[in-house]
Amino acid sequence: MNQLIKVIIPAYNEQDSIANVIKDIPSVVDEIIVVSNNSTDNTEINAKNAGATVLLENRKGYGYACLKGMEYIANQTKKPRVVVFLDGDYSDYPEQLTEVIAPIINDNIDFVIGSRVKRLREQGSMTPQQIFGNWLATFLMKLFFGANFTDLGPFRAIKYEKLLNLNMEDKTYGWTVEMQLKALKQKLTYVEVPMKYRNRIGISKVSGTVKGSILAGFKILGWIFKYSFK
Repeated sequence: MNQLIKVIIPAYNEQDSIANVIKDIPSVVDEIIVVSNNSTDNTEINAKNAGATVLLENRKGYGYACLKGMEYIANQTKKPRVVVFLDGDYSDYPEQLTEVIAPIINDNIDFVIGSRVKRLREQGSMTPQQIFGNWLATFLMKLFFGANFTDLGPFRAIKYEKLLNLNMEDKTYGWTVEMQLKALKQKLTYVEVPMKYRNRIGISKVSGTVKGSILAGFKILGWIFKYSFK
């Protein structure tokens, strides 16, 4: 069975953290793809020096970066079985990747979310608006779709063929919730795996600003209500 594993890391000005992220990714991964989302610092050179494949996406937006990584994989001859998405700020523990992919490799689950559970979170690693936003989004998904999600965590793994079937389209803040909603709609099997979570290196471009938090909130709620009335 094909066990090829690729990692996509969207990164915007993560020069101080990106090499740490790459270094801690287990050797079971076949290729680490860092998508520089219009970075103006040394993110690209630091990622390349750490051994990653570096792609450039000048259109600002988390979804744009993820889609660029998917486009790159689609043009390769040998397709992976699993694609993992991971942030470039070192808030996740990349060494836990083996735990994230285990349900897919061992139990043939379609989709896995790394859940940033409170007992494993470093103090201050998630802002109050992040915590509330996660609670509200997952509560609404439970209410409308009977979902069992507890988090919109960016550290996640999915079978490549299932990822393609989702026809992902969000270009900015709604990427994670779009994936979860479409997984529910398509009745993918899914589980959550408890993840450790620490304070990121540098300032968050989303939750670290009032504007970013508000825009992300609107985008996430927009996707949920769009799907609930379909």
